[in-house]
Amino acid sequence: MLCIAYLLLMTSSAPQALDIKPASGKLGVLTPGMGAVASTFIAGVLQARAEGKPPLGSVSQMAHIRLGSKEENRSPLIKDFAPLAGLDDIVFGGWDPISANALEAARTCGVLEERDLAPISSEMEGIVAMEAVFDQKWVSRLEGTRVKKIDNKWDQAMALMADIESFRTENGCDRLVMVWCGSTEAFQEASAVHETIAAFEQGLKDNDDNISPSQIYVYAALQSDVPFANGAPNLSTDLPCMIELSNTRGVPIAGKDFKTGQTLMKTLIAPGLKARMLGLRGWYSTNILGNRDGEVLDAPENFKTKEESKLGVLHTILQPDTYPDLYGNVDHVVRINYYPPRGDNKEGWDAIDIFGWMGYPMQIKIDFLCRDSILAAPIVLDLALFMDLAHRAGQSGVQEWLSFYLKAPQARGEADPEQDLFIQQTKLKNTLREWMGESPVTHSEAG
Repeated sequence: MLCIAYLLLMTSSAPQALDIKPASGKLGVLTPGMGAVASTFIAGVLQARAEGKPPLGSVSQMAHIRLGSKEENRSPLIKDFAPLAGLDDIVFGGWDPISANALEAARTCGVLEERDLAPISSEMEGIVAMEAVFDQKWVSRLEGTRVKKIDNKWDQAMALMADIESFRTENGCDRLVMVWCGSTEAFQEASAVHETIAAFEQGLKDNDDNISPSQIYVYAALQSDVPFANGAPNLSTDLPCMIELSNTRGVPIAGKDFKTGQTLMKTLIAPGLKARMLGLRGWYSTNILGNRDGEVLDAPENFKTKEESKLGVLHTILQPDTYPDLYGNVDHVVRINYYPPRGDNKEGWDAIDIFGWMGYPMQIKIDFLCRDSILAAPIVLDLALFMDLAHRAGQSGVQEWLSFYLKAPQARGEADPEQDLFIQQTKLKNTLREWMGESPVTHSEAG
């Protein structure tokens, strides 16, 4: 009887699979900003389609997911387990204030070598950037030349919505997603215009100075039933009005700021220090990079936006209020320096001062010679595919399970979002398991 009761309990507690619509037809991936990150993302997918090369760095395409107990030996690829759109079904589009098409952007940014661009050059050239909603007030170091000649922000939003529908129709897309790949905007704090949908819409009509271009893109996407992921630290998807709109329209959102070089290292190292109860006295981070992102961040008002995104990571992981003896007195300093000769090949230096048994000091030095857009491109792919999956699964609002990809992830509730990369990975995979009717994996050996 006990065995029967146990089996009944296990059966009743198993998750029920969501009714997820199939990934049929074409998926349009729209990127506001078609610079280094977007053009590298597009080129990588095109190369994978044409030559069958593995999309390195893409969790959705290359990672396996364990199902059930270890003894069951079930570990399919995520792309074979969850009903994701296939790479062959993706259609690319976007807006850019500088480059005319994806090929021009890729060659201008200099991330990829010509040997990789040449075989796909005609396809890249055919991906023409739409004229952007752009305001130099928000990115003082850039000058937009391919910009919509529309002054009123409400009219700009309507023009973006028209672009979205034209792209959907002309490319025969069944579904669309949007991933912000544009520049970091100047720092701002939310104001009254961001409190409600009604206030924001009135602000658009009144040309409110506190409404940035990225916010107009989010509004246009959500009103067009297009999921939106924010790859920059801009204040956009995390605004009360946008959260309200995403829930009202039943459209997923996720943000913010792609987790690539130095912050990726922090979410790898800091959880390890905390797991072993090693103390941290200081963490000094400096970056040198020479791409368009570095040029934009050379302006103090734009750097402040990025700084806020970077500084929150350690505090959330280390929980200084819970562990004051270990992490209650940490000096965390972040610097970004624009150095044109380095181009997209960013260098991140970290000097980490830790302490252990009896308070004795130790040091860790990291010099990460990374390629910013090479790390970001697979994130764009994964966010696009997972956001599309969430929409087909009937999800709306903040998709906290995608925090794995983001520097300053949004939380669904009042509590701080999880920043530990390994907990984020478990959260992502368990969400997929539950949606597909599989039990979460806890890795517990008890019982």
